[in-house]
Amino acid sequence: MSEPKKATPVEFRTSGVLADKGVIVTEQSNIDALSSRGYGTLENKVFTLTFYESLYLLDKGMLEIKGEKGKAADFQSLLHCYEAQNENAWVNYLVYRDLRSRGYVVREGFGGGIDFRIYERGAYGKDTAPYLVLSTQEGTPLPVNDLASALQQCQSQKKELTLAVMNRRGEIVYYSVSQLTFK
Repeated sequence: MSEPKKATPVEFRTSGVLADKGVIVTEQSNIDALSSRGYGTLENKVFTLTFYESLYLLDKGMLEIKGEKGKAADFQSLLHCYEAQNENAWVNYLVYRDLRSRGYVVREGFGGGIDFRIYERGAYGKDTAPYLVLSTQEGTPLPVNDLASALQQCQSQKKELTLAVMNRRGEIVYYSVSQLTFK
């Protein structure tokens, strides 16, 4: 009989407060640790984690969140808040979690249908993101015009477009998207 898996030690723990656009980190001492690992944004001296970052860190045991009336927010309540803002919330979280588990630094996309920017391992803070990701769910229609627009945006920035598709089993499959050229 095999031994039970030992839980991996948590690198650090921090806490935050639920806000409209994510979670505001309240422990100033952890902001540098989070920022250097590619989490959150600092604006007007307020460090905010996106909902998908917060869900990931909460799932990893690295974040505690205070919700309404100081009550602790759990994974389901945080996901519900995210789904109220983004109908593609579950897919985005699963894609984010999958990419992070593969060692990539994942940052928010530029809009225009682009969900994420992906940095090569060890390149965050040193180089630009070479990949942009568009997330969708298997069976959900994706208009060709939206895909073409995202591709054009990527090509204008000299980046590669990756289509992340969550299949019916919740697995993420990645497709490289490029323009078809005839010779």
